[in-house]
Amino acid sequence: MSIFVTGGSGLVGTRLLPRLIDAGLDCRVLVRSGNTVPPGAVAVEGDVLDPSSLALAVKGVDAVVHLAAVLRAPDPERTWAVNVEGTRNLVAAVKDHAPGARFIMASTGLVYNKDSVRPSLEGDDVAPERDYPASKIAAERILRESGLNWSVLRFGFVYGDGDGHLDQIPHLAKILKLHPANRLSLIHHRDIASFVKMALTGALDGRTVNTVDEAPMTILDLCKMAGAPMQPSTAPLADPWSGVLDGTLAQSLGFRPEVATIWQAAREGAL
Repeated sequence: MSIFVTGGSGLVGTRLLPRLIDAGLDCRVLVRSGNTVPPGAVAVEGDVLDPSSLALAVKGVDAVVHLAAVLRAPDPERTWAVNVEGTRNLVAAVKDHAPGARFIMASTGLVYNKDSVRPSLEGDDVAPERDYPASKIAAERILRESGLNWSVLRFGFVYGDGDGHLDQIPHLAKILKLHPANRLSLIHHRDIASFVKMALTGALDGRTVNTVDEAPMTILDLCKMAGAPMQPSTAPLADPWSGVLDGTLAQSLGFRPEVATIWQAAREGAL
């Protein structure tokens, strides 16, 4: 199977690509000038904001894995340009040059409203206030309305493989004023690969799926794991379901995590 990957040099892409190559997939990877790709992949120079660079990149592929996104940028216009217009450009290129390809797009659990009354479900109404999740909702809509064979993976908090992301939790807890009892749904890089492989088989066609493991974790425990324990608190917890995603749909479609919880990752030295 031939696949085209955007965002291959990012936190997720650098860990996903070797797993896709090891699975025997022929990977073309969109890169900017000077960037490299893992052995076994083919670099295609271009940019999602340059439509002319995408035509040759996607021609004849069986699937597209769209990871390219801007999460934090000082200029919100950059976030919206890459996440929305970049997706629009890629969708147009696939429609013109690989209309039969599966289009798998990475999104985020941050799209859900913080005042949910339970773990967030894929069909819940969403009205994110921050630029990153709001732009991802706009990108999701472009893909769903494209007429392509699509799937959307809404990632929980991504960690593992020494990516350093867990180490950011104490800082995020401080700036977002998170309660120690707040919880986050998580996903290890190993299981992002599992989800993408499922999507490539068609198991997730036409679906938006929460991409999470089996156990949300408290901010208190995550900060402790990151080596920066926070002060416990008996203050009332507002928005108790903020950051918690319901993974029932994924499980019903056959997903079984390789890393069921972050405790397992810690035991295996896979943080």
